[in-house]
Amino acid sequence: MTAITHQPFAISNPWALVPSLGNLDAYITAANRLPMLTLEQEQEFARQLKNNNDLEAAGKLVLSHLRLVVSVSRQYLGYGLPHADLIQEGNIGLMKAVKRFDPDQGVRLVSYAMHWIKAEIHEYILKNWRMVKVATTKAQRKLFFNLRSMKQGFKADASEATHRHTLNPQEVDAVATKLNVKPEDVLEMEMRMSGGDVLLDPTPNEDSDEAFGPIAYLTDTNHEPTAMIAAHQRDVLASDGIAAALNVLDERSRRIVEERWLKVQDNGSGGMTLHDLAAEFGVSAERIRQIEVAAMKKMKTALAEYA
Repeated sequence: MTAITHQPFAISNPWALVPSLGNLDAYITAANRLPMLTLEQEQEFARQLKNNNDLEAAGKLVLSHLRLVVSVSRQYLGYGLPHADLIQEGNIGLMKAVKRFDPDQGVRLVSYAMHWIKAEIHEYILKNWRMVKVATTKAQRKLFFNLRSMKQGFKADASEATHRHTLNPQEVDAVATKLNVKPEDVLEMEMRMSGGDVLLDPTPNEDSDEAFGPIAYLTDTNHEPTAMIAAHQRDVLASDGIAAALNVLDERSRRIVEERWLKVQDNGSGGMTLHDLAAEFGVSAERIRQIEVAAMKKMKTALAEYA
C-alpha cells in the first residue's frame, strides 16, 4: 500500500473539504478538523488574493479560520440567540477580513480577523436581542457588551448574592469610570437590559374568548378618521338636526320639549316640571306627558330623515 501524505489545502477546490452537513455539531466538528495554515502559506494565499483576485486562495484563508469563528461565537451564547446564527454572522465578518487583509502589514490573519468577526456578531446581537434596538451610540454599545459581565463580577463579590443583582451607586460609578461613560448612561442601559419586549397586540386567553393588550389603551382614538366623522355627525345632529326636528312640532309641543329637555337652570336642574306646564296650559300633568311622548317620536323621525 502506498502511503499518502496530505498537504494542507493541496486540493484545487478548498470548499470540497466541508461536506454537506445535517446539524450544527457536525459543522463544528468539520471546522475544527480543517488544517491550519503556516505563516508562509498564509502569506502566499493572501498575496494571490491581493494581486490576482484568486478566489481559491481566499477560500483556503476562510476555511482555515472557521474554527476561530466557532470559538468567538461561543462567547456570546449568553444573549439567548441561536449559536448557528452567531457563527453565520461571524463567518461574514471573517470573509470581510480576508478581503481586506494585507499580508505586508506584518500581522497574522487571526489577529486581523478578530475585529471583523466580533463586529458582525455585535451588530447581529444588537439588531435581534430585542425588537427595539437597545444600543445605538458608541457609548451605549460599549455598555451593552460590558455591563452584563461587570454586573456578574459585582454579584460574585457581594456577600449576599441574589438572582438579579441591581447596581448600587458605588457600582454605577465604578462602571462609568472603567468604561469612560456617564453614570446616567449606565443606569439607562441597565434599565433597558432588565426590561423585555411587550406584545402590543392582544393575546387570546385560553380561559376566555376575550383578548386584551396594551394597544387597547395606547391607541389615540381622538384622531381616528372614523371616530372623527362620527363625532362630527353627532355635533351636526345636536345643533342643526335638533333645530330642524323642533320645526316639525306645533307651538305647544315645542315649548313642552324645550322646557323639559333643552333648558338648564343655574343650579343645574332642568326646566319646568309636568305640573308647571299643566298649570300653564290648563290641562292635567298626564296630558302634558302624552304630548311630550308624541313630540319626541316626531323629532326622532325628523332626526333620522335629517341624518
